[in-house]
Formats: sequence, structure tokens, C-alpha cells
Amino acid sequence: MARVVVDVMLKPEILDPQGQAVLTALPRLGVTGIVSVRQGKRFELEVDGEADADALARIERLASSVLANPVIEDYVVRVEPVPAQSR
Repeated sequence: MARVVVDVMLKPEILDPQGQAVLTALPRLGVTGIVSVRQGKRFELEVDGEADADALARIERLASSVLANPVIEDYVVRVEPVPAQSR
């Protein structure tokens, strides 16, 4: 079993109202020194078998068609180790 992670973020030129709301709230919470916040999504996909080139290609297609909107979002597909308790 393998874990493939897809991180999705709005492109830098796209306004991020959720990130802006968090940034505005931080001083009220006593947090200082943060100058920017961008909010994103993380998808963890457990793959039966190895995360080989074929599996990663399928996940890449899934990411570009379902998990992310490539017009306004960037995404990164990467393999992560599976924690021992998940095996």
C-alpha cells in the first residue's frame, strides 16, 4: 500500500478570501508577525499496491479533472510514507 498526497492551492494571482479572513483574525488572537495566509486543500489517497508510474499518472489525471480546477488552482502530487499503524 502507498499513500499519494495531492496538495491544491489557489494560484498566487487569485484572491484568497479565506486566507485573508484568517490573516485578519490573527492579531485579535494575539498572533503577530504573519504577513500572508493562503488556504488550500490536501487529499490523501491510499493506493492498493505500489505508487508506480501508472498509478501516479491516474492520480495526476484525477487531480487535474476532479480534485483541482487548473484554471485557478495549482496542485502537486507526491508520494508519502504510510505510517506503521495504517498498514
